[in-house]
Amino acid sequence: MKGLSRFLALGCLLLAAGACSKAPAPDAPRAAAVREVPVIAEPLDFERERVRLEAVGTSRARLSAELYAPTAGEVVAVNFEPGQAVRKGDVLVQLDADKEELAVRLAELHLEDAERLYDRYRRSADSGAVLPTTLDEARTAVETRRVELERARIALADRSIEAVFGGYVGNTDLDPGDRIDTSTLITTLDDRSSLFVSFEVPEAFFGELGVGDTVQLKTWSETGQSAAGEIVDIGSRVDPNDRTFEVRARVINENDRLRPGMSFRVTLDVEGDLYAVIAETALQWGADGAYVYTVVDGLATRVPVQIVQRREGLVLVDGELAEGAVIVVEGTQNIRNGAPVNHEVRSATGGSSTSTVFD
Repeated sequence: MKGLSRFLALGCLLLAAGACSKAPAPDAPRAAAVREVPVIAEPLDFERERVRLEAVGTSRARLSAELYAPTAGEVVAVNFEPGQAVRKGDVLVQLDADKEELAVRLAELHLEDAERLYDRYRRSADSGAVLPTTLDEARTAVETRRVELERARIALADRSIEAVFGGYVGNTDLDPGDRIDTSTLITTLDDRSSLFVSFEVPEAFFGELGVGDTVQLKTWSETGQSAAGEIVDIGSRVDPNDRTFEVRARVINENDRLRPGMSFRVTLDVEGDLYAVIAETALQWGADGAYVYTVVDGLATRVPVQIVQRREGLVLVDGELAEGAVIVVEGTQNIRNGAPVNHEVRSATGGSSTSTVFD
């Protein structure tokens, strides 16, 4: 047994020595070169943030008036039909004016008499036959008669109710023979060649709107007539009750299809600051938030961003993104920060363009 044990021990020693005497194994082949990941990129574009505001507006005519008689009297003529177009100065209602016409004629006669007397005194003043005080009294009498004549003419003019501007008259309940006074509404008059539409805007947008900005106006009727308007007035104060301020826009009433008093759905876009706009497919999420990949010297570079606004297929983001940067929009799932990429650039709109490969 002892001999067998010695023999086995000797064999082990020989095997160990043989193993130690073997030549070392050749080095493992070098790791293969890192492969460039193919991706699609787009040049970065910038747009302003847009906020769409919607409000309900109420319209009024460019010029609008309710006509009342300046004096009481009997109606002798109604010279218009409801809805009729009239011009400035047209007589709409005529009141009886017999007394006023006589008063004008009497004032004219008094003035003529006063002028003749004054002219006689003036010719005799050089000879000393008329005292200066008498001449002054005659001159004053002439001026007094002129004032009386002007007053009589105004009273006569008040018997005719005229259109103060061109436009369209409304309804009336007057008929010849009716007696009216200064509180009787004769009719309405509107110049609706253009309309003013007033609406309320939240105070957060005070200073964001300006005169000349465009708004879209649409009626609530089934036909949904729409028109473009222009802001002409912006309120100077904010209502402390509802925290809004008033804005007024003007819309041209083409073909006379809109009416004063109509309500409108008002839509306008308010532009904000300038931000980078990217495709939704370019936006990635990590543990620390959103980010995108840009291509710098052929390497994917991770840039953290904050979402400002989402649009149809696009996202406005804020981050360290410079104009002219190239953003990876497809293939982001196959790359990491610092990885080499082989990218094809397409237009920012997604259309076809010449492919360019950057090493």
